[in-house]
Amino acid sequence: MTVAVRVEQLRKRYGHLRAVDGVSFEVAEGEIFGLLGPNGSGKTTTLECLQGLRHPDGGVLEVFGCDARTDPRGVRRLVGSQLQESALPDRIKVWEALRLFSTIDGNGQGWEGLLDEWGLSERRNAAFGDLSGGQRQRLFVALALVAEPRLVVLDEMTTGLDPAARRVAWDLVAAIRDRGATVLLVTHFMDEAARLCDRMAVLRSGQVVACGTQDQLLAAAQLRSVVRFTATAPADLGFLDHLDGVDEVIRAPQAPVIVSGQGPVLARVAHALVARGLEPADLRVELPGLEDAYLALTEDVEPTDADRR
Repeated sequence: MTVAVRVEQLRKRYGHLRAVDGVSFEVAEGEIFGLLGPNGSGKTTTLECLQGLRHPDGGVLEVFGCDARTDPRGVRRLVGSQLQESALPDRIKVWEALRLFSTIDGNGQGWEGLLDEWGLSERRNAAFGDLSGGQRQRLFVALALVAEPRLVVLDEMTTGLDPAARRVAWDLVAAIRDRGATVLLVTHFMDEAARLCDRMAVLRSGQVVACGTQDQLLAAAQLRSVVRFTATAPADLGFLDHLDGVDEVIRAPQAPVIVSGQGPVLARVAHALVARGLEPADLRVELPGLEDAYLALTEDVEPTDADRR
């Protein structure tokens, strides 16, 4: 496995405030890696340090082996960024923006091909101010790719987009990876992260509290699954209390039985019921999702927008 990004014990202070306090994670080449966390958790500072835009107080920061602390220009030649606050002059035309960005970086080539690749050919002469939200995202992605970067950083690229434009943006992210680039994606939308990311790191108060696949984050959050069913006839259900992984059983008159716990609770409950001749027709399970895991991992975080970046 080729390591595209290595961040190890990254630290950054602003005065007495610790914006980033020992952040560590690795991104494999070809991955879409998500960076998740509430406002003020240190995501922006981490990205800025990784791209050589801000000098860290300590730690290791490498992009394809290039040290962001000692060779920030080298890192920037490897990275293309689409930031949350990206904007262009309203009157600049699509083709003018692409040509301009291609001349800024010596590696910029074939910008006209990006018009076709990202569905902008018919809008090449359109002014930026006349583009729809989805078309602007296509243009920003094309601008991020004009220098043929090996790593693409996308910072909350779908914020403010309508559902249709968000889906277009998701397709763009997948297409970036398909063309051979590694993607570092920052997002507040858990459906977006679940749809796109191979692995994710969750930041809280400047530290990584969990890192891995969606299933690994769910396991780290130690969330409970809930099984519900209706007991159609009077029965002694006390055996449910003693099943492995079951934390709680709620039985009330004229209400479904609720069994909550961790692990394969549904399988265990179903097996125990069938073994005793009980086959409820409405047996169902409510499984926790990525948003549940995220909220559990970042709970009790005080707002620190003024203190962290």
